[in-house]
Amino acid sequence: MRSFDEIFEIAANRKGGAEALEALLSGPKSEAEIAAIPDDRWLAAMTRGVFQAGFNWKVVDAMWPGFEAAFDGFDVGRCAMLNEEDFERLVSDTRIIRNGAKIRSVQHNAVFVQSLSAEHGSAGKAIAAWPETDFIGLLELLKKGGSRLGGTTGQYLLRSQGKDSFILTQSVIARLIAEGVIDKPPTSKKAQADVQAAFNAWMEQSGRSLTEISRVLAMSV
Repeated sequence: MRSFDEIFEIAANRKGGAEALEALLSGPKSEAEIAAIPDDRWLAAMTRGVFQAGFNWKVVDAMWPGFEAAFDGFDVGRCAMLNEEDFERLVSDTRIIRNGAKIRSVQHNAVFVQSLSAEHGSAGKAIAAWPETDFIGLLELLKKGGSRLGGTTGQYLLRSQGKDSFILTQSVIARLIAEGVIDKPPTSKKAQADVQAAFNAWMEQSGRSLTEISRVLAMSV
């Protein structure tokens, strides 16, 4: 496995030099900023991620005001109490994408947000305090505790909220394979642990965030 500096140099050569590459990088939000995000905004972000998965993101963005209205501003208490009559109403609501399974995930994820809030004070506090060195563990929490938040959906969700994160895009996976960290997309727990260990090593070497390292890996391919 190459050092981070070596991978950075590969990416810099592809992007016109170190200065040009640095201009393309941005870091995560602070722990305090993430902790301050209200629960309704976490539920909104989860919903956006679920509906964007396998769909045109621009369509979801264009319809988002309708989502906010249909789900009462993603009031967590109200969404957690959605019932069969509500689902029948929502699946016919032309303001949103009428995918029944994804609509039902809003209720499940509202309950998940409530559980995080009950244990940690808020979902934001729970996620903000999660260590970057166990990012894979945070993804597992989203997958098991939430609905339809596994895979890259959870990764994009956390990145969108400013949590220090890596996203296992095709380019990042290609670099990880090139470095001998994995030999195929990491679906097993061992492979995911190997990915985390590699990112942890690069964080220690560089002093950079997961977010920056992930972007550098993506741009090195």
